[in-house]
Amino acid sequence: MFEELIAGWDGEELVVRFDEANRAWIFVGVHSTVLGPGMGGTRMKTYTTPGDGLGDVLRLSGAMTLKQAAANLPFGGGKAVLAVEEVPARGSEARRALLRSYARVVEALHGTYVTAADMNTGRAEMDVIGEVTSHVLGRSPAHGGAGDPGPGTALGVFHAIRATWRHLTDSGDLEGVRVLVQGVGSVGAELAVHLQEAGAALSVADVDQTKAKEVAGRLGALVVAADAVVGTACDVYAPCATGGVLSIDTIPKLACRAVAGAANNQLATPDDAERVREAGILYAPDFVVNAGGVTSLAAYGTPGWDDAQMQARLAGIGETLELVFRDAEAIGITTAEAAERLARARLEAAELD
Repeated sequence: MFEELIAGWDGEELVVRFDEANRAWIFVGVHSTVLGPGMGGTRMKTYTTPGDGLGDVLRLSGAMTLKQAAANLPFGGGKAVLAVEEVPARGSEARRALLRSYARVVEALHGTYVTAADMNTGRAEMDVIGEVTSHVLGRSPAHGGAGDPGPGTALGVFHAIRATWRHLTDSGDLEGVRVLVQGVGSVGAELAVHLQEAGAALSVADVDQTKAKEVAGRLGALVVAADAVVGTACDVYAPCATGGVLSIDTIPKLACRAVAGAANNQLATPDDAERVREAGILYAPDFVVNAGGVTSLAAYGTPGWDDAQMQARLAGIGETLELVFRDAEAIGITTAEAAERLARARLEAAELD
């Protein structure tokens, strides 16, 4: 299985290591360094087979290349997976040992890959990795890092929603616009605050009903049952939880005018981009919308960037979306295709420099 997966990958560099001491497969994929070192998060999880973990690295590293290029950041695409038999408890010596072992792999790449947080990793894990290698972003402020990129992601999504609504109505005013935020974790809850401050009519949903009720009570939002999100009427649907929410089964049931959210891989298959378009729903491509996290990390990891420049870049997510929407309409393609065209054009221009 490894051979087939690797043969079909168009990336630059791949590390595959089995860590016997920690009973974990370590996969690091550097998909592109055209714009700068490959940068992407470290995912720690159990998989049915090691090949499933490798498949995640190959797929997600390529997606990171497009995300970085679309956001016009000085990084390429990369991703890492720690495929474990059981996820070690937070703060445990087992987790620390695994992270330090992984950090030595990152250090051995000599800067072609810069790691950050992802599933089951956060600031604490980046701090441990930072004990071994400097090629890490997202450490806690106490350890010289930028901390949680979630607020940057949320603000970028807010700018994206406003740009999406502006494209539909010629107005970026969100007063009274019904936005349904699915998933009120660190990103979704922060996004809900921005929307509430902008006067949007909020609906929230989460598999954790207690969390949804807490956010709703604090912000004056309506609570939607997690299993009733698809089909609930709203102006903008903002998926901020799991991916694959736009599929052949769900798209016909959507009761919104636009989709713009933070979740990765919202399209269950590439064909679903066309299905959304045929349904008359404007889809803001997720890898453009959710680039605020990597933008925030880049701002604090790139010499010369200041807060004003970062804020301008986050606002620029909306400007990038407008380019995508106009390109899609002019050529008659899906917004997903238009976003990929934009990213690839920037990569090609960089290769010619």
